[in-house]
Amino acid sequence: MGYSKKVRRQAKQLIQQRKLDAEREAENRRMRIFSQIPRAREYEREIASCGIKAGRAVLGGGNVKEELLRLKEENQRLQKEYEVLLNEHGYSIKDTEPRYCCEKCGDTGYIELDNKTVICSCLKNAMVEAACRELNSKSPLSLCTFDDFSLDYYSKEVADGYPRSSYDQLSAILEKCKAYAENFTPHSKSLLMIGMTGLGKTHLSLSIANEVIKKGFGVVYVSAPTIVSQIEKEHFSRSGRDEESIEDTLQECDLLIIDDLGTEFNNKFTTPAIYNIFNSRISAGKPVIVNTNLKVSELREIYSDRFVSRIIGEGERLDFFGDDIRIKKKRN
Repeated sequence: MGYSKKVRRQAKQLIQQRKLDAEREAENRRMRIFSQIPRAREYEREIASCGIKAGRAVLGGGNVKEELLRLKEENQRLQKEYEVLLNEHGYSIKDTEPRYCCEKCGDTGYIELDNKTVICSCLKNAMVEAACRELNSKSPLSLCTFDDFSLDYYSKEVADGYPRSSYDQLSAILEKCKAYAENFTPHSKSLLMIGMTGLGKTHLSLSIANEVIKKGFGVVYVSAPTIVSQIEKEHFSRSGRDEESIEDTLQECDLLIIDDLGTEFNNKFTTPAIYNIFNSRISAGKPVIVNTNLKVSELREIYSDRFVSRIIGEGERLDFFGDDIRIKKKRN
């Protein structure tokens, strides 16, 4: 997957900072140990001296093999004595070494694989997180929580043609959304939130997003019109693959939330693109939360039976019904 220079730079800076922090903390621990155990500092110097002497022996010629063997044995002896000294004071060798966040690459962002230097998974994850932050920078992610979702505006009367009141329906949906956020994994099921405007779909999906982000997962919240606009912009204006594709970011994040599906301008280019994003995530076992004001029959007209069947078949449908609560809020 390609990423913009900005995203790559942010991700690398994050990894580099982790490395610096780990090494700084290790140095601080060493200084504390040396202040308590002065002999420990001497051992480190003597061990380092063995390495210097070995280099000189190689350059100086003579019986190099014999000298290197002697220095190796001396080094091993010093290492064991150093470790014993630390253990006697309640420390270990690991206390003098950096504790990197990624054990595979030592917070460098790169590993050796099949004699090739490749990007470590930690740097890939950092780039996904940076791309998610970039895409979410203009979204209202911080505006909605479960705590400020009120059921007071929903009617407790059962309207004609409905199995229960909108109050009971939204109470059940609220609990499902809370449970979804609480138990979220990158392989949770998808959700289809369907119903007229002003019934709380966006509020609850944003509330889920906020809770999932707190758990450390990468979440992208984006409206369908924004997806279409970005895809068209990239398709018709990009000169190369140096920039990250919005499709890549939407496919890679842990949770994708698509708001206002069906309000975007659809054509033979954008409609398949949205389907491909959704289909790729479902095939990879990654969840999508879809919000739409359209009926299922209207979605079928826009996207096709296959698209709608995939959404409904792979996820859970949450039906929102009742009066527009935004109007009631304004009246109050």
